[in-house]
Amino acid sequence: MRERTRLYLISPPAFDLDAHMRALDAALSAGDVAAYQLRLKDLPDTEILKVARRLGPLVQAADVAFILNDRPDLALAAGADGVHIGQEDAPYAEARAILGGERMIGVTCHDSLHLAYEAAEAGADYVAFGAFFPTQTKDPKTHADPELLSIWQESMEIPCVAIGGITVENAAALVEAGADFLAVSAGVWSHPDGPAEAVRRFNALFDAAL
Repeated sequence: MRERTRLYLISPPAFDLDAHMRALDAALSAGDVAAYQLRLKDLPDTEILKVARRLGPLVQAADVAFILNDRPDLALAAGADGVHIGQEDAPYAEARAILGGERMIGVTCHDSLHLAYEAAEAGADYVAFGAFFPTQTKDPKTHADPELLSIWQESMEIPCVAIGGITVENAAALVEAGADFLAVSAGVWSHPDGPAEAVRRFNALFDAAL
């Protein structure tokens, strides 16, 4: 029996902190969420840490992994559960040296099985493929085919994350292809019926696929 797909929330690229905390609290209360990644690209380190130290306890109190994007040093300073690194960020070995053996490290692998196999061999806790659909959150470098997820599931044990433009309406094909996690930003925060309803609908989709 296949493992149930789970939801991996990614923060909006910019937000009002108090308003986002309310939305996040509602989302985390609405159903199963595996992880929340704080992705803030254009703020000074001091501001990222300030936000992380407000959001981290909220996320971790809900028994959800709190992940910081790009920066293993800030992840450590913020008490995060791990870091997600891209191909242009700190190499995996450097991130692991900073974070030690207990915190998780995920690696962006775009549309490349080769990069994913390298990351897995290095010791990554998960690999992320994408973008699967057009997205306004960031300018994707690659377009990934759902078949990547199926190939990965047939050959590897470590989890794979699907990312890029995912919504409740287009997610079913990625679940069927074998995504362990769906990384979603606008598909939750900009859902017309609100973030909590988006989380409920994603979880209903995951349950129906079992």
